[in-house]
Amino acid sequence: MNIRLYRERANLKQNELADMLHLTQSAIAKWETGEAIPRGDKLPQLAKILNCSIEDLFDDKEVI
Repeated sequence: MNIRLYRERANLKQNELADMLHLTQSAIAKWETGEAIPRGDKLPQLAKILNCSIEDLFDDKEVI
C-alpha cells in the first residue's frame, strides 16, 4: 500500500490523519507497515484526504 507516501505528500503526520478519520495513530501505522488494511468504508475518505484515488492506495507500481 502507498498510504505512507501519500500521507507524507499531504504533509500529514500519522496522528493527524488518524484524527481526520476518527482512528488511532496505531491503526495508521499498521496500515503503513502492512500489518493491517483499511476497512472498505474508510477508503473513500482516506483517498479524498490524501488527494488520490482508492486504486492509487493499492497500486503496486512505484509512485514518483
